[in-house]
Amino acid sequence: MTNKYLYSPVHRMVSLSRTAKRLVMLSADALAAPLLLWLAYGLRLNTATPEVADLWLLVAAPLVLLPALYVLGFYRSIVRYLGAEVAWSILAGVTLSVVLLAAASYMASASTPRSVFIIFWAVLVLYLGGSRFMMRRFLYHVLGNRIDREAVAVFGAGGAGAQLVSGLLSSTELHPLMIVDDAPGKQGTLLCGVPVVGRRALEKAVERGAIGTVLLALPSESRATRMAVVRWLETLNVHVQTVPSFADIASGKARLEEIKEVAIEDLLGRDAVPPRADLLTRCISGKHVLVTGAGGSIGSELCRQILKLNPSKLLLLDQSEFGLYAIEKELRAFAGNSSKDIEIEAVLGSVVNRGLMERLCREHRVDTVYHAAAYKHVPIVEANPSAGVRNNILGTLEAALGAEAAHVKHFILVSTDKAVRPTNVMGATKRFAELVLQAIAARGSETVFSMVRFGNVLGSSGSVVPLFRDQIQKGGPVTVTHPDVIRYFMTIPEASQLVIQAGAMAQGGEVFVLDMGEPVRIVDLARTMVHLMGMSVRDEQNPDGDIAIAFSGLRPGEKLYEELLIGDCSTRTEHEMIMQAHEEKLEWDEIYFALEAFRKALTRADQDALRALLRSYVNGYEPSGVSVEAPQSAPSRELPAMVAKTASAVEYLP
Repeated sequence: MTNKYLYSPVHRMVSLSRTAKRLVMLSADALAAPLLLWLAYGLRLNTATPEVADLWLLVAAPLVLLPALYVLGFYRSIVRYLGAEVAWSILAGVTLSVVLLAAASYMASASTPRSVFIIFWAVLVLYLGGSRFMMRRFLYHVLGNRIDREAVAVFGAGGAGAQLVSGLLSSTELHPLMIVDDAPGKQGTLLCGVPVVGRRALEKAVERGAIGTVLLALPSESRATRMAVVRWLETLNVHVQTVPSFADIASGKARLEEIKEVAIEDLLGRDAVPPRADLLTRCISGKHVLVTGAGGSIGSELCRQILKLNPSKLLLLDQSEFGLYAIEKELRAFAGNSSKDIEIEAVLGSVVNRGLMERLCREHRVDTVYHAAAYKHVPIVEANPSAGVRNNILGTLEAALGAEAAHVKHFILVSTDKAVRPTNVMGATKRFAELVLQAIAARGSETVFSMVRFGNVLGSSGSVVPLFRDQIQKGGPVTVTHPDVIRYFMTIPEASQLVIQAGAMAQGGEVFVLDMGEPVRIVDLARTMVHLMGMSVRDEQNPDGDIAIAFSGLRPGEKLYEELLIGDCSTRTEHEMIMQAHEEKLEWDEIYFALEAFRKALTRADQDALRALLRSYVNGYEPSGVSVEAPQSAPSRELPAMVAKTASAVEYLP
């Protein structure tokens, strides 16, 4: 279909160069100025054919007016984007030019009535302002009816909605057809010339195909409110986009007019609780801090949060060269832009190396260690239990002992909800790592050891959200393991802040549990993401839908739901979003014996023995769908630890 707009006079006018458009406006104003002065004479003398006493004023009017307006920036404004600043340049320019003309007239002959200049000032302001804003409105209507401009609805008639609509009115791509708001007092009004309506009007517009995209302008509303709106928009099968949050706008990360896809991360879970400054800074500000696993999703966010709290030195440890390079580069750039005088050092190495950990902590006088290094992908660790045991268990042990030997004050382990009654090797190794730190703390140590346990974080490596988004963009299907699987979700920044605050409350040996909010059904999450991208789910009820959801079955070691507590025993802490779990512990002698058994099994690459040891020592560990029999020589937890340790029949000991 040919777009007639492309061949219209309006298109040719809009397509002129900026210089040509400016010359057209200057020429029009140069002709209008003497005519308006003549009109002022006529209005003053109440005649259609007035006699101008000082004819030279008709020539002087444009010669004075145009330079004044030009110097004040009036002709630098773009008609389609006129704002309040134009009114100021008009008032200032017209006032200045009229005062100069009046002064010149009085000095020359004083034959022109003074009221003529007052009338001239008024009609000149009316002409300049009225002509520009009428042209702006004309261009808006012409461009708004262009075939290639998409009609959209804006949800939210607040400050953000008003600014968004104002920007869209000058857009060459989007045309705001209506503004939707639930407040009855706003419905039926106009906002920037666009009608404010209720939800029913949007439903009708979608039904007749007038609108296919809705822009959310609710950056200051709570997460629950935004999610409720999105849930309702899901029923309309429209493409939902949003404006950045006020926090991103205020920090300079984004501008209000930067429309983007709705991030499901912004809607899941509950509204974040403002962090407590005293807990955030207690173990960080002015101190030397080490983060293990600094290149991972959790470790890197911990580093970002720590850097904002002004440590004296920040050490980054990771065995991934690329991950370490990326986070070091980012942190150095941030420190430079914010003029923070913080020493940052990247160290390539593994936490399994106790000597490295002790040397780092001792040489750099580390005060606090955040231990985020771990293998966490359930199916991969399930297929490689040796790597999981070595990194998650022995890595935690060696890092803790190295930090203890260097007299580190605080050591905080980042744990997981998968450590609770685990059905997979990853969860079992993380639970045993907790037991290791609890046993070290219980035997007595100058270092304060603590653990922080939480669920899934949005946007981390391996998270379902980026996976689903990629599958939807490729046309599906979206793969969900089971229709009943549920998970807790939390944003990475919030989880990192809570880890820091929990570690600051530790006295030694505590397992802290974060309040993860309400769990989310993964299949509902998949449906929401499909709808947010303006598509429909293809199923039995809707065989012509866009994206299918396929159930692939639970992966090895995966549970239908995750828990944060092994039992029901937990107590509140001084932070409302952090609880302390009270669970079974093991004595250091028993832990020591188990660790020797793990090392021997690793030497022999005996994966069955590793699983058997985990079943023996981790309460509630039941491999999902796997029956692993403990070898006859596996140590029994029914035996006293010191007896078992010296029993020569146990083949795991050297």
